[in-house]
Order: sequence, then structure tokens, then C-alpha cells
Amino acid sequence: MDTVRRKGAEEARNQLPDLLDAAENGEATVITRHGRPVAALVPVDAQGNASRQESLLSVAGTGRGLWGDDSADEIRRLRDEWNR
Repeated sequence: MDTVRRKGAEEARNQLPDLLDAAENGEATVITRHGRPVAALVPVDAQGNASRQESLLSVAGTGRGLWGDDSADEIRRLRDEWNR
């Protein structure tokens, strides 16, 4: 996905067949409203890769030691920071 176009909403609506052809050729289009990006028309392959969720098994564990030797003291210290 090398090329990214920007089109206003009205222009994108009028040029939808051309934008779909561009997506088939690997080009993405960002659709804007009043100059702000609100949506993207991307090739299906690019969208499919972005939406795959990675497995969390690699970060599995007990969390033991995450808060130090005494988790209650650490949590108390963190809460106290908000009271300053």
C-alpha cells in the first residue's frame, strides 16, 4: 500500500468506482469531511492484516514481582501521588 489519496466525502462519493479500482491496485484513499480524516478505503489485503489479533500467550504469566516485594506498599505509594 504505497499510495494514499485524500478525497473529500462528496468527491469520494462521486468517484467511488474509480476509488474501488484504485483499491484493487493496492492504493488506499483517506476520506475527509471538512478537511479532517474520517474513513479509509483500503485494499482488502491491507485491512485483513491490520485486523488480525496477536496471541497473548507470549505475555502469559503470574505477574509475580510486577509490583515489587510488597504490592500493598507500591499501590499505596501510587495512590498518594494523586493526592499531591
